[in-house]
Amino acid sequence: MLWPFTRQDTGNTTKLRDDSAAERRRLADFVLAFPDPVMVLDRNGTVIIANEPVRGLLDVDPLNQHLSSSIRAPAVLDAVTAALSGHPPSRVEYEVRVPLPRHFDIYVSPIPALSSAEPAVLIVLKDLTREQQIERMRADFVANASHELRTPLASLSGFIETLMGAAKNDAVAREKFLETMRSQADRMKRLIDDLLSLSRIEMNVHLRPSGTVDLAQIARHVADIMSGMAKSEGCELRLDLPKPLMVTGDRDELVQVVQNLVENALKYASTGRVIDIEGRRDDGHVELSVRDHGPGIAAEHMPRLTERFYRVSVQESRSRGGTGLGLAIVKHILIRHRGRLKVASELGKGSTFAIRLPMHK
Repeated sequence: MLWPFTRQDTGNTTKLRDDSAAERRRLADFVLAFPDPVMVLDRNGTVIIANEPVRGLLDVDPLNQHLSSSIRAPAVLDAVTAALSGHPPSRVEYEVRVPLPRHFDIYVSPIPALSSAEPAVLIVLKDLTREQQIERMRADFVANASHELRTPLASLSGFIETLMGAAKNDAVAREKFLETMRSQADRMKRLIDDLLSLSRIEMNVHLRPSGTVDLAQIARHVADIMSGMAKSEGCELRLDLPKPLMVTGDRDELVQVVQNLVENALKYASTGRVIDIEGRRDDGHVELSVRDHGPGIAAEHMPRLTERFYRVSVQESRSRGGTGLGLAIVKHILIRHRGRLKVASELGKGSTFAIRLPMHK
């Protein structure tokens, strides 16, 4: 009687082992095909399955290593211990500061285990770094916009109070204050217009324009409408534009881009200098550059030029009517057009802002 029993028992054990191996293969196939970073631990905390996304996210291969070799966070290790003890799934925040700050949301869940070598814990990682950066940028944007609007509003409020009080019957003061109030109201209008423009562009940034426009013709048009400002600044606009420079794009938005760049060049070029506007074709692309001969931009400012409300010189920008949104608008329009902005500058010699767009086919 012993032999038949042992034989049956051996068969059951073999079946369990085969079933276990099949389950593990199915789990491995699922994890390896899953688009999110996922790994599976055994009951000893060793990583026995790791897909490609988790390797890329952690910058190491955690396979066959204890979890603590790749994630050195007590909270995560505690969550794994809890899962091994039968606790329900949990989420843990995990932050890395070197080599670059990164923030993760980690989901830890127990899974059935048939032996100490079988899967015991499932870990899914989500990189929240970009989301947190966007949220931080949004908060900064709201704070900066509020500050930019508060300043002229406070100025208007102060002048209104003065006109209603001490300067009520002073015609000279009234005229002076009203002119300043008009200037502050214009500043608020420009800021609101730019905010609305930026919002509209961001809403449509994924929709590539389908029109066909001549960038050389746009540059000539902008030079014509900016000629009055150039004259008042004592500058000359010099054009070198082969024709045509055909691109796929939205004409009004590209006019806004070129006008922003030319206006910036005129604001910061030295009096009596030339602003060069040049166009060329290059390897399936069209490039239009605007070069001034102003003071130039220090290297530390270059990476932040297209940030909302970022100014190299806050006081000078405001005194010249700048909103701090011009280059942010340029950047987002070019993203929508699948183009890019290139900036080169040298202190004491000036700056060149160039837009590069795919040539129309």
